[in-house]
Amino acid sequence: MDKLDISVVVPLYNEAESLPELAAWIDRVMRENGFSYELILVDDGSSDGSWTVVERLKAQYPAIRGIGFARNYGKSAALYCGFAAAEGEVVVTMDADLQDSPDEIPELRHMILEEGYDLVSGWKKRRHDPVGKRWPSKFFNWTARAASGIRLHDFNCGLKAYRRKVVKAIEVYGEMHRFIPFLAKQAGFSRIGEKVVDHRARKYGCSKFGLERTVKGYLDLITVLFMTHFGRSPMYFFGSLGTLMFLVGGGTTVWIIAEKLWKQCHALPLRPVADQPLFYLAILAVILGVQLFLAGFLGELINRGSSERNKYLIDKTL
Repeated sequence: MDKLDISVVVPLYNEAESLPELAAWIDRVMRENGFSYELILVDDGSSDGSWTVVERLKAQYPAIRGIGFARNYGKSAALYCGFAAAEGEVVVTMDADLQDSPDEIPELRHMILEEGYDLVSGWKKRRHDPVGKRWPSKFFNWTARAASGIRLHDFNCGLKAYRRKVVKAIEVYGEMHRFIPFLAKQAGFSRIGEKVVDHRARKYGCSKFGLERTVKGYLDLITVLFMTHFGRSPMYFFGSLGTLMFLVGGGTTVWIIAEKLWKQCHALPLRPVADQPLFYLAILAVILGVQLFLAGFLGELINRGSSERNKYLIDKTL
């Protein structure tokens, strides 16, 4: 097969109405610019007949490839499988709801190939979303910038472009699609750029955004930070913390007992060790220290023998 210029990966969930317009728009942009391409539509367990639309579009546009999950796994799972299937020199991701414009693709490709970026993230500077979605997103992006050190305005933007080797080097799971720039940076791809992109109002359906998604995003941010620093060796975190607690608890216990013995030798008034709350706190610290150390040891064993976490039941392919 000839080398493809672009792979467009589109995760979708109940977007049957928007798919024909999206496919036609992407095809027009590719033909106008003379790009060879593939459009990978990953149906994340839709219940509105989206897969039937994908099958119909495949007959109209040979460049379309389809992956259909047996149930809903989430956007990260869809991107993971889309990345695994992508064969283009540049990989572009976008949402299926027509809020991302395929007209941005040529410039994104130019920034990757001509300006030398490994990853270019879209920035929806002017958003057509309700306030209840915009403000949580702003706060989340501020937190992600502070935690990751990557100066991007919009980690959440689905419109991104990657050099092919980037998507083959990272693992996306859970809700980690929000942190792909961070994952790419940790994998050694430090040339990360940003482009202001056109953001359109939703034309069909309704947003899948909710409070649960925000909570998951922050939990995954903590996971990313932990895995980045200690994922290869959890003993460094749990072992260090456990050792510190063990030493504090053990040292406090020795001090309490030594104080009692000194007072006994000098016939001074003393308080029974078992009557002192500090003694029980010290014992608790020792126990927690041992448990944390064991947690680090078990983490090392699990890390060395873990199987692949990204296993999804793919029901249909095109």
